[in-house]
Amino acid sequence: MIDILGGYTGTLDPKGRFLLPANFKKQLSEEEGVRFVMTKGLDGCVSLFTINTWAPFRAKVGGLNGFSEKQRVVKRFFLDNAAYVEPDTAGRLLVPQDLKEFAGLTKELTMTWNDDHLEIWDSNKYKQLFDSISLADISRLTDEVLGGIDPGDLLKP
Repeated sequence: MIDILGGYTGTLDPKGRFLLPANFKKQLSEEEGVRFVMTKGLDGCVSLFTINTWAPFRAKVGGLNGFSEKQRVVKRFFLDNAAYVEPDTAGRLLVPQDLKEFAGLTKELTMTWNDDHLEIWDSNKYKQLFDSISLADISRLTDEVLGGIDPGDLLKP
């Protein structure tokens, strides 16, 4: 299991390549560090999965009902632009052009770990995302998402 805290900065070179954070690379097994999957991420980032974390995600999304409009949209969003990527001899990963355009990636990148994948953001876009959220918003969202749980409810069948 990969355990990364905090955000990392990187640079996208003119060909659209970047280096993975060293802390991330250290935690990869030989198998995981050879091939990755990139796809569209929520909120306008690019998501990078290891092969091991992609498999359950792919199974969950791939198992959605193709007869449900909402589920088809979710399937298309994540799977239609997914691409296998491998590090080059210098250890850089190439961001496919369509994903680079989707996320608005320019030169400066911010990379953060989100449970089972690495999010790759244009640094300015990432900063704008958090600048648009006030401390009061964070407090309210935290209460809505994490607060108000009655421990007794956890024991009910």
